[in-house]
Amino acid sequence: QVQVVESGGGLVQPGESLRLSCTASGNFFRIYAMGWYRQAPGLQRELVASITAITGSTNYTDSVKGRFTISRDNAKNTVDLQMNNLKPEDTAVYYCNIHVAPSVFNLVPESAWGQGTQVTVSS
Repeated sequence: QVQVVESGGGLVQPGESLRLSCTASGNFFRIYAMGWYRQAPGLQRELVASITAITGSTNYTDSVKGRFTISRDNAKNTVDLQMNNLKPEDTAVYYCNIHVAPSVFNLVPESAWGQGTQVTVSS
């Protein structure tokens, strides 16, 4: 079983920065990929950014390109999201998602979610 814990949310003004962190722990063989999603009130959860564990290949939704940077530390099983030049439309609950191989005998990816952390951008 995988535990996913996020931290780093808060209230900031437009143009400011925040850094979200996520740590995966528990019983799994390896991490395939990690990502950050967000969900604003009344809207569907959307992918913000993702990164593969081995190659470090990244993917961003268009609205955050140039402002957000996702990074990972494979040794610590962590993934961070550096958010710069925040805008009011970035306000949402941000969720960390981890895709893992449960064991060396079961390489079928399983997904685990964190509890979410609130990011509010307001003047």
